[in-house]
Amino acid sequence: MATRSKEQRESPPAGIPMHTQDTAALLRELVAHLRQNRTELREEWARRITRAQLLTAMTEEEIFAEATSVYDNYVEALETGTFEALQAYARNLSERIIPRGVETHEVLGIVLLLRDVLARSLFGKYQEDFDKLNRILDAYEPAANRIANTVAVGFVQERERIIRQQQEAIRELSTPVLQVRERLLILPIIGVIDPQRARQLTEQLLQAIRTNRAKVVVIDITGVAAMDSNVANHLVQTVEASRLLGATVIVTGLSPEIAQTLVTIGVDLSEMATVGDLQGGIEEAERLLGYKVLPLEELTPKA
Repeated sequence: MATRSKEQRESPPAGIPMHTQDTAALLRELVAHLRQNRTELREEWARRITRAQLLTAMTEEEIFAEATSVYDNYVEALETGTFEALQAYARNLSERIIPRGVETHEVLGIVLLLRDVLARSLFGKYQEDFDKLNRILDAYEPAANRIANTVAVGFVQERERIIRQQQEAIRELSTPVLQVRERLLILPIIGVIDPQRARQLTEQLLQAIRTNRAKVVVIDITGVAAMDSNVANHLVQTVEASRLLGATVIVTGLSPEIAQTLVTIGVDLSEMATVGDLQGGIEEAERLLGYKVLPLEELTPKA
């Protein structure tokens, strides 16, 4: 059986660069140090977070608990070189702390503080061997940067997702489709109408027409101060789409400025039922539905 010389046993396998093996060995040594000093380092990190007035929306006990979890995920990412678990934890952390009012700079701040705490620990361990210290820091730096980036991106993505959800909820609340009586819907619109809100408005209205089997819809735009040509065209398309579903649309509250916009873009107002105000629009809708308003005395039985 062939034996290998000492030089052959210590040389890297074919195809794997020596510096890659050296980096891996240094990171293993670093991870061992971080695990061995886990309690001391995470406590120091938690104290630094409190002194820096980060995560102020959380209690000291909560900060210490999160510091423990982040520390363990941090070390695991260094050890394995994979970041899936860290990404999942960053998203989970963000879901829990964003509603508490934690800001992006605070998350970046705590990650950078951990990096500083670990670097100071390495300086203390290798202060007599600057060559090895430099090599370990060279191995640690790219991994630390990637970890910080992973946590920051995860937090920002989750924050953006929550903001989108909140914007969606606000839009839904700001464009309610109301059923005032059988087969009659009212859509009061207030505020600025951008293209995205206009599309959502159309989707909500068409769905409500189908769900409620509506025959008449009153769209009141008294609370809309201005409307550009794109949104005006979208309004016309909404009226046409509603008509295809069997509902007549009455538009109320047209301001002179919006009426001028409709004329300027060439909208044939004769094809759009318009009434001056919401009350008049509801009365017209009731007439179309066959309702008749009678004086109270006519409804009172005669003796």
